[in-house]
Amino acid sequence: MLNAERQFIILQVLKEQETATVHDLSEVTGASMSTIRRDLVQLENENKLKRVHGGASLFRSKWTEPSLGEKSSQNLDEKAKIAAYAAELVKDGDCIFLDAGTTTQKIGEFLHGKEVIVVTNGYQVIENLMAEGITTYIVGGKFKARTGAMTGSKALESIETYRFDKCFIGINGIHETLGYTTADPDEAIIKRAAIKLSREPYIVADYSKIGESAFSKVADIEECTIITNEHPDINYDAIKHTTVEVVKI
Repeated sequence: MLNAERQFIILQVLKEQETATVHDLSEVTGASMSTIRRDLVQLENENKLKRVHGGASLFRSKWTEPSLGEKSSQNLDEKAKIAAYAAELVKDGDCIFLDAGTTTQKIGEFLHGKEVIVVTNGYQVIENLMAEGITTYIVGGKFKARTGAMTGSKALESIETYRFDKCFIGINGIHETLGYTTADPDEAIIKRAAIKLSREPYIVADYSKIGESAFSKVADIEECTIITNEHPDINYDAIKHTTVEVVKI
């Protein structure tokens, strides 16, 4: 395969799923991982992608939030495994907060039969909770259509009336020094409040978020336990200063 053909495939993969590892790109193209790494260096120099730990991603500004549609088509197996693991941590009698997001949405699918109360600011999260007959409170506020999240001052006032045993927060970036970050300052405020109001705060994020950062800080790295998935090309040094639950897929 010619270099140009292989690099075209790499860019097409990234357009479809936004992030890919060196291992995955090697399998798709049939090229060695060392060849893929050289391709990524060249493509980054041409400003066509950004290299990340173990792979590459498309350029996206730190304040741009992927839409629900984009998120719902990315890393589906990883998100399902992370969600199942997170749901196992929820015990009968718990009051929990589920953040808006595609991974947290899936947690609701695994709460079947549990006697719990859920508070959420995620419009898409409610559907699964209703299907499972879970007692649910929705945080009021300004609706953000792109991510399905309730945000703003009213949402903050609402969430501050609750106390949680556990919260499960979606995030855009996990960085050793920059902490947990997300694209939207309004969403960051709600995430931050949920963490402060929870006895056991959890970050649920697949491997593609590790080593990344976004516009708005949510919390320091040591404030939460991370539930993520195992991947051979990811450098987990970025999260060595907190508790990490690595889900094997």
